[in-house]
Amino acid sequence: MATAPVEVTLEIVPRARVDLVDARKRVAETHGDLLERFPRALYASFHTTAGYLEQSFATRLNKKRNGLAQYLTFFRNVFPEGAGYKHDEMHLREELSEAQRQIEPLNADSHLAFISAGLRSCVTYHPRPGEPVYFIDLDGVNGERPRQRLTTVLGFNTEETVARERVKVPMSAHPVDSINLKDPSFGIYKRCQQLIEQHDVAKGRIQLTLAPGEDQAGLTVNEFETLLMQHDLAEVIRNPLRFMAEKSRHLLADPRSIPNKTIGYAKYDLVRVFNQMVDALRLSDSIVEKIVSRFFVGAPARHFLRMKRSVSLPVSDRETPGDGRVAQGQYQSPILVQWRCADQHTRWVDITLTRFR
Repeated sequence: MATAPVEVTLEIVPRARVDLVDARKRVAETHGDLLERFPRALYASFHTTAGYLEQSFATRLNKKRNGLAQYLTFFRNVFPEGAGYKHDEMHLREELSEAQRQIEPLNADSHLAFISAGLRSCVTYHPRPGEPVYFIDLDGVNGERPRQRLTTVLGFNTEETVARERVKVPMSAHPVDSINLKDPSFGIYKRCQQLIEQHDVAKGRIQLTLAPGEDQAGLTVNEFETLLMQHDLAEVIRNPLRFMAEKSRHLLADPRSIPNKTIGYAKYDLVRVFNQMVDALRLSDSIVEKIVSRFFVGAPARHFLRMKRSVSLPVSDRETPGDGRVAQGQYQSPILVQWRCADQHTRWVDITLTRFR
């Protein structure tokens, strides 16, 4: 007889601003082999600058020594600290009190790296012998104080779909836009909770997916702060190298002025930075040229941002035994980002509710 799903909570204290913690190993140290008996495990972070990579991609990075660290270094170089982010201009943050402004971390770079590097707040892994599952923190220390992090791991046997619905999301006329799908006016979260209660799901997940045909858009889970989403992220979509150039103007005054040949890239520090990711992903020189010329110079940011067409939200009864709820951190929101106007200023998102057994 299959064992019922089991969920455990981990408290993590980061050792540095950018830190990697093997959550699977940490579970084994604190709970023994409790979760190893399950063929699948859902890992959920409750933070907007700390999360996980999808298993297939993480496995590819981990095949090379320090591959994951090199990959993250690339995005830290593209989004350097203190590069003129509006999110970090505390006097503009009207939602914060004066006391909050004094302690709020300057972490726009961490948010943008989280989104662009494809980190997820919720992922599912198939445990493999000796394979780590890294909780990746991009903003683990504020000043000299480590931040308190929380993640849960839910072991389960199978996943069954119990409900599907399609919802309409009104968009603005702006070609570059970000929409907070947690906004009560859309009714999406309310409908998700209704489905959870209707189908009596205590442990499972909600998947939000762009409907077929919804192109030039992506989904992420992050903090929907106006300056971060409407200014900083919009700048990245228009010019992925904007903040790298702002921090080090001698690197790239105008990315579009780069010659369209690999040999011409050599005198630009961008290639040195870019090669860190190339080495981590084990790509060839020919692919380097294609990516640099097409993705960074000749194409929009859709090739740069690793946002996907779907995001997952854990459903858990951890705090309300027997009653499932969408489990998220205080500042987490699913966000729909577009870089071209939607037809009739409307996009469609599919809701899928699954139950873990």
